[in-house]
Amino acid sequence: MKLTGKEVAHVASLARLAMSEDETEKFTSQLNAILEFADKLNLLETKDILPTAHVLPLKNVFREDRICPGLERKEALLNAPEEEEGMFRVPRVIE
Repeated sequence: MKLTGKEVAHVASLARLAMSEDETEKFTSQLNAILEFADKLNLLETKDILPTAHVLPLKNVFREDRICPGLERKEALLNAPEEEEGMFRVPRVIE
């Protein structure tokens, strides 16, 4: 499939891109080179090739859940810039 300069200019106008004649010619040749390469891929025989989502086999590695004690409230609030009634005090967000 070959693109014409008129088609490239039309797509550019749909994308609201202003292009000069030189840019239109340049992009037409570049897009045609891309399409020629894609056509070469169609020549490959892929009948016996299984579709894959990833090149490498993937598996999830889960760790076993363990219950661990959390920080004590006093210890958690040691580095708090402000604390009020045993809780973090933060600036008001909603007005």
